[in-house]
Amino acid sequence: MKRHERMNALLELLGDRGRVDVEEAATELEVSAATMRRDMDALAEQQLLTRTRGGAVLSSVAYDLPIRYKHAHRSEEKEAVARAAAKLVERGDVVGLSGGTTTTAIARVLATRPDFAEAGPQPHLTIVTNSLNIANELAVRPQIKIVLTGGVAHSRSFELVGPFSELVLQQISVDIAFIGANGVDPVMGATVHDEAEARVNRLMAERARRAVVVADSSKIGERCFARVGDADVFDTFITDSGAKEATRREFSDRGLRVVTARPSGHRLTPPGESRTHPLRA
Repeated sequence: MKRHERMNALLELLGDRGRVDVEEAATELEVSAATMRRDMDALAEQQLLTRTRGGAVLSSVAYDLPIRYKHAHRSEEKEAVARAAAKLVERGDVVGLSGGTTTTAIARVLATRPDFAEAGPQPHLTIVTNSLNIANELAVRPQIKIVLTGGVAHSRSFELVGPFSELVLQQISVDIAFIGANGVDPVMGATVHDEAEARVNRLMAERARRAVVVADSSKIGERCFARVGDADVFDTFITDSGAKEATRREFSDRGLRVVTARPSGHRLTPPGESRTHPLRA
């Protein structure tokens, strides 16, 4: 594991647990204790964690990690989810993308699809997003129209939230929206850390003909502070093959069609492990 990947993974551990000691982190990441101390010291200099006696805690300046430090974590699972999501998009669609690493992966897959890259007088795809980093990446693609909501930027997630974001979303219609989440629970549905982010994400889902929650399997069972919604706004949940069959069935029983994204060469969803939830008008 390269150093930047190891430091990303360390930050993810802290994000999940809040506190970790040197020996514990070294064992998890399969490095020496001396290497882990150096990594912790380097991240402390960037004010991304606070060193403690024998370990570290997540910096008090934020509850979530900057997206630039998270992109390498569970990248294979996120890419599998992104490929599955992109298959639901057709040429000419208006696609809503919330912020997050999984939705960023979806944006990258869509940007490289040959049918969306063909030259032509009109854009082949419209992306509506409140994510600054997604808009930045796609703005150089002439065949993709980018609509960026207004709002106040979150420095940690690079998302725009607040009344300006809501004002834009209330005036548009979306064919399909992909909404990321920090936690996805069969009872609570999709949840995130911040109530303003939850409000914008829910509104984007409500403005879509079809709304899909996307999250890798490490998010399943997690409950965060602010609820976005479950089958009341979403009809489909795309996750990776790490999700247990019993858990997938729980989501299906509550009205969500579950799509299990697998590596290339594997089918997405085994027969009988999901059911279709009617699309909302």
